[in-house]
Amino acid sequence: MTDQQTVTDRPLVRVDRPSPGVAVLIIDSPPRNAFTRSVGAAFFAAFEPLDADLDVRCVVVTGSGTAFLAGGDLRLQQSLRTPEEHRDYADHPQSMSAAMRRVEEARVPVIAAVNGDVAGGGLEFALCCDVRLAATTARFVAAGVNVGLILSWFRLPRTIGLGRAKEMLLTGAAYDAATAERWGLVTAVHEPAALLPAALVLADRIASRAPLSVEATKACANRAFDLPTDAASVLQRERFLEMFATGDHDEALAAFFDRRPPAFERR
Repeated sequence: MTDQQTVTDRPLVRVDRPSPGVAVLIIDSPPRNAFTRSVGAAFFAAFEPLDADLDVRCVVVTGSGTAFLAGGDLRLQQSLRTPEEHRDYADHPQSMSAAMRRVEEARVPVIAAVNGDVAGGGLEFALCCDVRLAATTARFVAAGVNVGLILSWFRLPRTIGLGRAKEMLLTGAAYDAATAERWGLVTAVHEPAALLPAALVLADRIASRAPLSVEATKACANRAFDLPTDAASVLQRERFLEMFATGDHDEALAAFFDRRPPAFERR
């Protein structure tokens, strides 16, 4: 038996539903939560139904133990010999790269609760999430140069700026959570026991906002660094008018003037 899920007889990815509109996806592949093929299959099996469920308005992703996500399966990479095998690995439909794109393009906002070490592809995965929080014990490693690969050169500079990103990318050194917060890689740092509760407070807040507006805002913000000003202005006007015509906008105005919480119905 080589598949870890068979050995341990427990799911590699678990899903909790702690409050209405919020789901927590926990990667549980000790000791480092490496993104193996089995983890990839379990991730997609868990994430796809959440993104399709319109009652889910925010997802929190975290890891078990002392690691958030360690990146790709190095043992599998070591076994690959030919260019064809390399391409098949990179293009696999349940690869880590595919999971990153899926999270980035998802309807639902995704919060990364970085509970521990995150390296290589794991760091890239966190960068694909919409918001990142970290435990004080977390460490961040742009590990591509440590293993003879290239990773994170596109998303990391957009998140923390080119100079700081190059330091991380070119050294492959570990950076602590305080540095990650100071550089804008994460938005807040919490004691380990307080990390998930803090992420859930943030998720509950997002889930309580107008869902069509939240989803449109995520989709447009993902394009913020790519569009020229004229194209961005056109897109802003188009999406603004779409939201203007929704029942949830009417409900928000009515609730404001009635001094009551809005009851959004995704319409």
